[in-house]
Amino acid sequence: MENVVRILVMLAAGGLALALIGWGLIWWFEESRRLKRLIKRTLGGAFDAVIVARGRNAAAGFRIETDQFVVMANGGAEARLYKLDQVQGAELLVDDAVTARVYRNENRRALDKLEEAPQEIVLRLIFDDPRAPDFDLELWRIEDLESRHALTPKAVLQEARSWLSRTESLLRRGGTGRVAMPTAVAAPTPLPEAPPWDDDVED
Repeated sequence: MENVVRILVMLAAGGLALALIGWGLIWWFEESRRLKRLIKRTLGGAFDAVIVARGRNAAAGFRIETDQFVVMANGGAEARLYKLDQVQGAELLVDDAVTARVYRNENRRALDKLEEAPQEIVLRLIFDDPRAPDFDLELWRIEDLESRHALTPKAVLQEARSWLSRTESLLRRGGTGRVAMPTAVAAPTPLPEAPPWDDDVED
């Protein structure tokens, strides 16, 4: 009987250990944390701001000290680095209509009041680069309501509005004139000339 109890205790302890390891792996590889780690590594240090398109494996962030702005798609498998002075603006699209925007040398267009629940919310980042002039972060879709972890449209709009303010601050500040590529990590793989998130394909 004593041996049976000992075996049961060992099995219970082993099961608990496996559960804890599994929980730790889930926590470590959670989408937002994983992308933020990639952005931090790519920028060569702590970022000043980051935004993650939850459920889309895409994100963007910048670091003023290294004069870099990075965008990522496909979980970081595709990424592009820009200098901060290449940032030209940002647009907030709700159901394919531009509801707010900031552009270099232009007054900010504030977010219009939304009368109906949106179907889709997209943050479009604009860059001075003829090869890849924009990058769409699909922040929210109506299907996200089926996920219990998804943010509400209101929370997503507030996050997007905050990012517009950060972009506006960058545009007023301008680039630092310094570029420091990360030394500990290889440069991200450039995105193709016809990125997969173009409107006529799929984000």
